[in-house]
Amino acid sequence: MATVLLVEDDHVVRGAMLRSLADRGHAVHAVGTALDALRRVAAETPDLVVLDLGLPDLDGSDALRMLRGITDVPIIIATARDDEQSVVRLLRAGADDYMVKPFTGAHLDARITTVLRRAGRASRTMEPAVHTVGGLRMDVGERSAQLDGMALVLTRKEFDLLAYLAARPGRVVSRRELLEEVWRQPSVGEDQTIDVHLYWLRRKMGESAAKPRYLRTVRGVGFRLVAPD
Repeated sequence: MATVLLVEDDHVVRGAMLRSLADRGHAVHAVGTALDALRRVAAETPDLVVLDLGLPDLDGSDALRMLRGITDVPIIIATARDDEQSVVRLLRAGADDYMVKPFTGAHLDARITTVLRRAGRASRTMEPAVHTVGGLRMDVGERSAQLDGMALVLTRKEFDLLAYLAARPGRVVSRRELLEEVWRQPSVGEDQTIDVHLYWLRRKMGESAAKPRYLRTVRGVGFRLVAPD
């Protein structure tokens, strides 16, 4: 059983999804706006969020970015938008999975189970530890990162990616390994997502691909994290 926050403004759809998930043993809380979702997540951390995109107060993609600013819990997008560009944008913004409406309660339950299993497996892979590389300090247990004594504000995947590399300083890590071990589910857009996450990590760490300090690209192979010279 999981505690699920259902964010859906359509009363009929919300009621049907709520009943279906409750019948399958989940503890479900439902809200109809992005603001209520943010309040609920801040007050009570659910195991997973199912987020509709067509909300009355905010577009779901904006709500996704705001939720990612306060929580690392898995988020499944429920959307009628099935074009690849929208899917890639949502995955890059921090969604763990997406489902195109309409879908059955059994399908949603299966996706919830898969996403939670994947999230749990990723947590077990990344054992609580503190990794120090040069002036970079990653506390995996507390999920905190510092660079030269200053806190780094990272998204969930940015932290996971940087922590995975910090646990293997100097070693070249392939794209395939990152997809398998950090993202856990190779799918649409994830290869590009590595580049996007590295771009933002470099910006937050005060470097660039042209002038790297910690994050080095090994062309055609992968990436490695090293202490600056």
